[in-house]
Amino acid sequence: MSGLFIDLYMFMFNIKSTQLNVKINYKIYNKYVKKISEFILKNRSKSMLEAKKVLIVDDENKIVSVVKSYLEMEGCEVFEAFDGKQALEIFKRINLDLILLDLMLPDMTGEDICKIVRKKSRVPIIMLTAKIDEASIVAGLNIGADDYITKPFSPRVLMARIFAIFRRLNEEIVPLSNIISLKDDDLVVDILKKEIRKNGENVNLTITEYKILMTLLKYPHKTFSREELINTTFRENYEGFNRTIDTHIKNLRQKIETNPKEPQYVITVYGTGYRLGGEEDEKKP
Repeated sequence: MSGLFIDLYMFMFNIKSTQLNVKINYKIYNKYVKKISEFILKNRSKSMLEAKKVLIVDDENKIVSVVKSYLEMEGCEVFEAFDGKQALEIFKRINLDLILLDLMLPDMTGEDICKIVRKKSRVPIIMLTAKIDEASIVAGLNIGADDYITKPFSPRVLMARIFAIFRRLNEEIVPLSNIISLKDDDLVVDILKKEIRKNGENVNLTITEYKILMTLLKYPHKTFSREELINTTFRENYEGFNRTIDTHIKNLRQKIETNPKEPQYVITVYGTGYRLGGEEDEKKP
């Protein structure tokens, strides 16, 4: 048994031995709680949420603090915003994986923030609000929220909803069929044959260009930074600078875009990176 748990056992034994008359020294208590949290973080298995960047937008400090602690226990990198202006500044600066968004903020509504975000990103959004009427819930989902949780809520229920969203995203990694068609067969990808056709003509891509295109197709709702695109596509096998990916993107566009200067499939999200464009229509062979 580690020294930590021996100390904790003795601490709890002393509390028990004095029964109900104990006066807990909270300084000592907090010390052990902190040690236990550090031990759990160090020894826990890797979570589905590991390294996910999550923005909490809420003007209630207690809610932000509690939710943040739950997310950090799962390995998330958490960002905090207490009004709409802060939230949008973080959104522009960080390539987020999830936004937890309160609807009632001091300077602007959560609905307005959601509309702004949806013009630039498909990042999952869970709305947190005291509005419990059906009309508000429907309106929130219609403007682009992925889920809607009413206050007061259980942190465990919120975490379950978050895990559910990322499970759905992970399921999107594998295409549902062997042939993917974009914009009414303007661009067709045959997964099994590893063939790309543009207007019915075969397109010869390099291995790197093919891997980049497949990564964007497999994650249709994600905007990639250069570093994320490199890590997801090549893992540890990429040799080159981050900016080199721009050259591969340029060459890929020359081959699959009707007008490379106005791309439809490999879209630049300024200040962030790249995402898939075009209307996807997966077909079975």
